[in-house]
Amino acid sequence: MSSPVLTVMTAAVRKAARTLQRDYGELANLQVSQKGPGDYVTAADKRCDKILREELAKVRPGYSFLTEETGAVPGTDPDHRFIIDPIDGTTNFMHSVPFFAITIALERKNELVAAITYNPITDEMYSAEKGGGAFLNNKRLRVAQRRDIHESLVSYETPHRGGKELPLSRAEISVLQARVIGIRGTGSAALSLAYVAGGRFDAMVCRNINSWDMAAGILLVREAGGFIADPDSDKNPMETGNILATNADLLPQFKDALSKARAA
Repeated sequence: MSSPVLTVMTAAVRKAARTLQRDYGELANLQVSQKGPGDYVTAADKRCDKILREELAKVRPGYSFLTEETGAVPGTDPDHRFIIDPIDGTTNFMHSVPFFAITIALERKNELVAAITYNPITDEMYSAEKGGGAFLNNKRLRVAQRRDIHESLVSYETPHRGGKELPLSRAEISVLQARVIGIRGTGSAALSLAYVAGGRFDAMVCRNINSWDMAAGILLVREAGGFIADPDSDKNPMETGNILATNADLLPQFKDALSKARAA
C-alpha cells in the first residue's frame, strides 16, 4: 500500500500526464510545419512542470523544489525537496518517439525516500519508497540476476553532438561492444534506470546528466536490489553527474571495463 506522500506524487504525475498525452498527439502534425515542434515542446515542458509543482505544493506546502525548468525553488521546510524532470527524453517526445517520462523524487534530509517515473504513452508507472521496494503498476520489481557481463544487455546514453564526453563515450562503447551482448541508447536516462530496476536492462551507463534525470531512478534501482555507482570513483553520482546502475555481480565487471576505456 502506498504511503500518503507517494499517493500525492502519483496523483500529480497523472494530472500532468494528461497534458503530455494530448500534446504528444499533436506533435505528428507539427513535424511537417515550417516552424517545427521546438517551441511547442518547450511550452509542454513548462506546462507540465507548473502542474506538478502546483499539485505537490497544495498537499505538501513548504517543500522545496529542484526542477529542470525552474531550477532551485526554496521552501519553508528545509528537510524536504522534490526533484522533478517534467519530460525526461525531450528529443524523443519532440519526434513522437514514445519513450520519455515524467520523473519525480522526494528527498528527506538529503536522502532519497520516494520516487515516481511514468511513461504517459505506455501507462507504465514505476514507483519506489525507501525500504518498501520498487514496483511497476503494483508489480514488485527485481533487477536482473545475470552474473556474466558477456550475457548482459546495456543501456548506454551517448552524449549530444559536441558533448564534452564524446571521445570517452566512443572509447567506452568500443570496450563494451567487445564484452556485452548488446548496447541500446534510449534517449531517457530516467526510463533506462527504471528498466534496470525491472530487469529489462542488465546495466545502464550515462555521463554528464543532472540530478533530476537520475534521482528517481537511483531509488528505483536500489529498492529493486540493484547498485548505483559513479563509474570512475566512489563519489555520489548525484554530485558527479556520471552513473552506473546494475546488480552486485556485474558491478565490478562494468567498472573494470569502463576503467580500461578511460585508460585507452
